Amino acid sequence: MQASFDWRHPVWLALLTALSVGLSLEFACAVPLAAFAALGALTMSRRDALMLVLAIVAANQCVGFAFLHYPASSWPWAAAFGFAGVLAVFAAGWARRVGYHPAAVSTCAFLAAFAAYEGGLCLITLASRSGDLAPYAATAVLRIFIINAATFAGLLLATRIAAGIGFVRPALAPRAGRLA
Repeated sequence: MQASFDWRHPVWLALLTALSVGLSLEFACAVPLAAFAALGALTMSRRDALMLVLAIVAANQCVGFAFLHYPASSWPWAAAFGFAGVLAVFAAGWARRVGYHPAAVSTCAFLAAFAAYEGGLCLITLASRSGDLAPYAATAVLRIFIINAATFAGLLLATRIAAGIGFVRPALAPRAGRLA
């Protein structure tokens, strides 16, 4: 006998990706991917968290090239954002094991995702020999951090509401063992 298909999870992933499109229009390259990576690591399987992050990178690049006039020479950064987003998912998944208090787990997962994402992009910038580290100046990183932190708080609230009405499973409690 075949298990029934639960439409809510793919719709939730699509809604999160659609939300990222709006954020891409507002923040362009500063799309809060670390916030989405942390949320994914806290509330989804590893596979779904990675799919979400990569879908958001693809959506961001589509918005950038179609509406924000990204130069054609910037397409390699799509791969860089994807790589850094994957790093952020793994870092957040690792960091969620720090304890059992949901606020501590969520905070650690977000901070790890942000550090991995920004650190990964900085390393790629250094490896590309572009030499332009201006995007990693303290004021620029603080701006990106604030955007990500505010988005993460909003995503946690939206997830809590969605779980409260039965749209998504409540999953902000740390799971034992490795990231599923």
